[in-house]
Amino acid sequence: MKEDKNNDKSLMQKTSIEEGFYVLRCQNDTTAVVQEQKAVSSDFIQFHFCIKGHGEFLFNAGNYRFPVEEEHNILLFNPQQDLPINLELQPNSWMVSVIISIKKFHSLFSQDADHIHFLSPENTSKKYYDTAIISPSMAVVLSQILNANVHQSMQALYLKGKVYELLSLYFNKNEDANSEQCPFLVDEENVRKIRKAKEIVLSQMEEPPSLQALADEIELSLSKLKEGFKQLYGDTVYGYLLTHKMEVARRMLESGKYNVNEVGLKIGYSTASHFIAAFKKKYGTTPKKYLLSLSS
Repeated sequence: MKEDKNNDKSLMQKTSIEEGFYVLRCQNDTTAVVQEQKAVSSDFIQFHFCIKGHGEFLFNAGNYRFPVEEEHNILLFNPQQDLPINLELQPNSWMVSVIISIKKFHSLFSQDADHIHFLSPENTSKKYYDTAIISPSMAVVLSQILNANVHQSMQALYLKGKVYELLSLYFNKNEDANSEQCPFLVDEENVRKIRKAKEIVLSQMEEPPSLQALADEIELSLSKLKEGFKQLYGDTVYGYLLTHKMEVARRMLESGKYNVNEVGLKIGYSTASHFIAAFKKKYGTTPKKYLLSLSS
């Protein structure tokens, strides 16, 4: 069973903030690569935040690809030509995008244009691309934007406030995470610890620690680890690990360098039958049949 691109139904939700200013939320919780397209003219600035998984933006009819990895963001602006969104979002990946016209953007920073160097008069006609790591404070706000746990009637207003908050954090280059005045300090520290937990379980995927041992190592309570991990990554710790292991297994099979038994052992399964059962549950086919499908 080859992975197909899912174009049948858009997963991208658009919410207007103001005229010339909107947010896109896309959660691909399927096992297929999802392709999303949206026209964007040259007078808009694009901010794309990959919260989970990864994706690629395709330009020039797919001849140029701009990847964005988990916990990273990219900024795209090209006043010389339109940059339509053509996004390939991988399975189990989440993306939040903020699209804002340059006119609206200037109005937000009219008093601080020197702080944003691509807003200076000599740069307004130049294209600008940037990529950076999503800070813990931004991760908190992005999670709130993606989930938007408010009544439907209040959602637009809620998202407006959160998107403004996100942009202020994005351009706050002097952010001091250790400052006692920082209102996000507690959440930021929790985000750092949960990210560390993710790194630990992925680095030890063959023999992962128990949840309690993991909580002790990152110095967080078990309940906060469970709650925070679910909020940040949309899955339980072991559910996230299983998805990662199956993705690693799939890539190993596709490489043609390993047989089914070797793949199972390398990702931590003591018996081939347990690996085969887990793979079939995830992808709906056995590793052997998946291998055969690659050559067909």
